[in-house]
Amino acid sequence: MSDYLKRVIDYEIAQVFPQLPALCIAGAKGVGKTETAQRLARTTYQLDQVDTRTILQADPRLFLQQPPPVLLDEWQLLPETWDTVRRAVDNGAPPESFLLTGSASPKPGVQTHSGAGRIITLRMRPLTLSERGIATPTVSLRGLFAGEEAVTGSSDLTASDYADAICQTGLPGFQQLTGRALRLAVDSYLRDLMDKDIFAQGYFTRTPHTLRAWLRSYAQATATTASYAQILEGATAGEGDKPSSETTRTYRDFLTKLWILEPLEAWQPLGSGWKRLTSSPKHHLVDPGFAARLLDLESQDLLTPAGANMYGALFESLAVLCVRVFAQALEATVGHFRTRAGEHEVDLVLQGRGGAIVALEVKTANRVSDHDVKHLLWLRKRVGQKMRAAAVLYGGKQAYMRKDGIAVIPLGCLGV
Repeated sequence: MSDYLKRVIDYEIAQVFPQLPALCIAGAKGVGKTETAQRLARTTYQLDQVDTRTILQADPRLFLQQPPPVLLDEWQLLPETWDTVRRAVDNGAPPESFLLTGSASPKPGVQTHSGAGRIITLRMRPLTLSERGIATPTVSLRGLFAGEEAVTGSSDLTASDYADAICQTGLPGFQQLTGRALRLAVDSYLRDLMDKDIFAQGYFTRTPHTLRAWLRSYAQATATTASYAQILEGATAGEGDKPSSETTRTYRDFLTKLWILEPLEAWQPLGSGWKRLTSSPKHHLVDPGFAARLLDLESQDLLTPAGANMYGALFESLAVLCVRVFAQALEATVGHFRTRAGEHEVDLVLQGRGGAIVALEVKTANRVSDHDVKHLLWLRKRVGQKMRAAAVLYGGKQAYMRKDGIAVIPLGCLGV
């Protein structure tokens, strides 16, 4: 474990696990859940191994007798372990007794208790730029929430570096791969997802090519609010025999259960003064590198005139990934804001404890104009004192504060 990449979630686990008897780390396959959990566990059961499952099926309470913390890795492959942990918590298990990791929910039809109040779940996502070691944060999201005015620092990352980071993905196991090896690794991941993981969840499709086409179309819609009807049309253009809305809804459900789709919900402010706001989510895969690979785009393709629009969408998706990781550590929610007719929209609205708000726009450009901040200024005026900070995350070098109070922050400079 000497090559372990320090994660933001390590800070979260250190905050809560000493007070909790059971903690579940959930997220897509390959994001690093097992390695993170194993650093804390004294006993590990890897339930993706048939022999281990057989032993625990014969004696479901065996792991209760082992030195804690006990890690149940990929618990959903033996769902009764969840209920055993829940009952142990009900019976007074002390803090730091159990860790569970999961990259999916149990198969449909498998009944488990929700675990509400007994087993607390933390979401784990792919690596942020700083977790990969390619960026050094100089601006704290915590500081933005506190209303601190100091915005300083610079980033060496160029557009080429950001494009490379997108295509590299944030999976820890892929960080040292390049060229064909990287492409094969991402292709294999996506192929297993569509050919094996969804099947293991209990879903069988007679037209796997349609699922692949639908996921490519979803990738094409990254960072947009395109309707699911439009995504389906993009996947089946020119085909007379289209899958039903129920079939495509099933695609969404299963890919969400596997933590692969992570749409960004619309921020819905409270109060009667807000009218005609969109409720449509913005579409994002859990990692923008998956979208790039599904669309057969490499980093150099994103920097051509033909790839500019997709680069903008994937850069925004990379920003969403980083901000979601940081926001979770600060107990803040993340959404997007858009009026129904599109007169005003802000890429990211974060709401923290006590209703404090930070609004962020995302731009790939290496400079920020008055035009780029007009929606932030409008929203700040509407929100009032609850707006602690407004900023543009951009592809430039220098962090600074504009005269109008809007911060300008290179994406690589943002941290917790």
